[in-house]
Amino acid sequence: MIRVLGTIFAGLLGLAFGSFLNVCLSRWPAGESIVHPRSHCMSCSRTLKWWENIPLVSWLFLRGRCRSCHAWIGWRYPLVELAVGALWAYTFRFAAFPLMGPGFDARSQDALFVYIELEFVFGIMILCWVLVGLAVLDAEHLWLPDWITLPGTALGIIFHGAIIGQFQWWLLMNPWPSISSALVGRLIAAVAAAALILLIRWIYWLIRRREGIGLGDAKLMAMLAAWLGLSGALLSFGLGVVLGAIAALILLVLPSTRENKDGWAHIKLPLGTFLCVGGIVSSLWGEQIIHAYRRWAGF
Repeated sequence: MIRVLGTIFAGLLGLAFGSFLNVCLSRWPAGESIVHPRSHCMSCSRTLKWWENIPLVSWLFLRGRCRSCHAWIGWRYPLVELAVGALWAYTFRFAAFPLMGPGFDARSQDALFVYIELEFVFGIMILCWVLVGLAVLDAEHLWLPDWITLPGTALGIIFHGAIIGQFQWWLLMNPWPSISSALVGRLIAAVAAAALILLIRWIYWLIRRREGIGLGDAKLMAMLAAWLGLSGALLSFGLGVVLGAIAALILLVLPSTRENKDGWAHIKLPLGTFLCVGGIVSSLWGEQIIHAYRRWAGF
């Protein structure tokens, strides 16, 4: 029962954070404050009632349209809320809660290990929240803000160092050497991941004499490596490339794309969106995927 209630609470909290993320995604590109004014219709500017701001439920009740001007609200709002809610509920149910199984004693020394693991799980939940936001921003505006990716990279490095430091303090009571090596290791991983994108960008420019990958994608890769390590970032990149290739093939078979013979090659795909999806998959199932691949490859 506690597991079910905890999962429901995590999902509801995710819906609320998803609703707030929608506000940010609507106002950041327009340069508006996320605090003032209050939530309003983007078409008629009418201030919304409280019951029109209930995550997911209000959109369904209003059938995706403004109550006054009947303007279409868009699928992005319920999808973002549902994505964050589902990710947080899944993370809590299958990652956080099993740590506190039968026999867990909050006063025991081993409880510190559980608390450290919970910190890591909550960090992954925040990372997924950020990645959902970046995925939408890149899909809608081809924009990966530096003021999200660069602080996100620094936070990921610091977070990893703090987790490693707490583990070492729990085991050896001397965390400082491990913290410094963890910070340096993640910094090198972030630089290497960004360098991969920059190398591909440079090769593409040599071949086509025009830019094919934005610098924002390199900074996003650095952030993924800071949080997930180099192996996790490379997995995110591989998944992102596969998803991007599938999206490109779908575009090629669409009649509207085939008719535009002069411009189809210049269609810009949001690589950052695919990298974010790959990052979410890597953060939740990365270890299992990498382990399965190594077993299949024989090493």
